[in-house]
Amino acid sequence: MGRPPRHDEDALLDAAVALAAAHGPGGVTVAAVARAAGAPSGSLYHRFPSASALLAALWLRTLERFQEGFLDALRRSPEHAARHVVAWSRAHPEEALVLLYGSAGFGEPGWPAEARDRLQADNARIADVLGADERLILAVVDVPYAIVRRHLHATGTIPATAEDLAAEAAAALLPG
Repeated sequence: MGRPPRHDEDALLDAAVALAAAHGPGGVTVAAVARAAGAPSGSLYHRFPSASALLAALWLRTLERFQEGFLDALRRSPEHAARHVVAWSRAHPEEALVLLYGSAGFGEPGWPAEARDRLQADNARIADVLGADERLILAVVDVPYAIVRRHLHATGTIPATAEDLAAEAAAALLPG
């Protein structure tokens, strides 16, 4: 029986999230993540065969963590979904900054095929629930993300009152 890994995938991706939040996607290199995690670069290449695989794993883990709660909230109501976007981002500001860059910011066209397929499936899950309703998308995606982006870029924190504003905006956009 082998010994447990000293640098597991989540710890490496946590270091990558911190680098992305501080320096943008360009700051997430194999060498920088290895330094930040205190791991040899071989540990990264053991888990991520290329820099693009590392960037894909960073984006997908972040997206899927967000989407899990978002889908549950959206099934309850648009107001819950709008509130979730802001609350999750307030609780996870570094990961929210990652999402604000978008998958293209993390080199999505160059990702391994299986990562691009996973992204397509993740996006399809959301599209299936949202449909083509532009007013719903505005209420639960565009307005809450505008609130998140403004606060994170200006101060690095999101006030608790922002959740209420997002829910109120969703209710106003989707009356009855």
